[in-house]
Amino acid sequence: MNRVQAILTLDMENIPANFPEIIKHEQEVVANWKEAGILESLYLRKEKNGAILIFKDLEEEKVKELMTTLPLYKLKKSIEYLNLIKQF
Repeated sequence: MNRVQAILTLDMENIPANFPEIIKHEQEVVANWKEAGILESLYLRKEKNGAILIFKDLEEEKVKELMTTLPLYKLKKSIEYLNLIKQF
């Protein structure tokens, strides 16, 4: 079973005043992905500067396309993608 891990790091030095509203919208988007069965896991980074999202049964190109629709995408410092094969 293929998985794609997206590691999102935010540019915390340039957070806009409406950040709480952006977070609320972000939560709605990822909840929809979870409900649709394409998002397996979401981890917030301890440093509170981003998240790790694990998508299932999607190709990396599709994951990259989806990530551009996240409200936090505009605040990204970087995104790293890793293709994984789930063993158990």
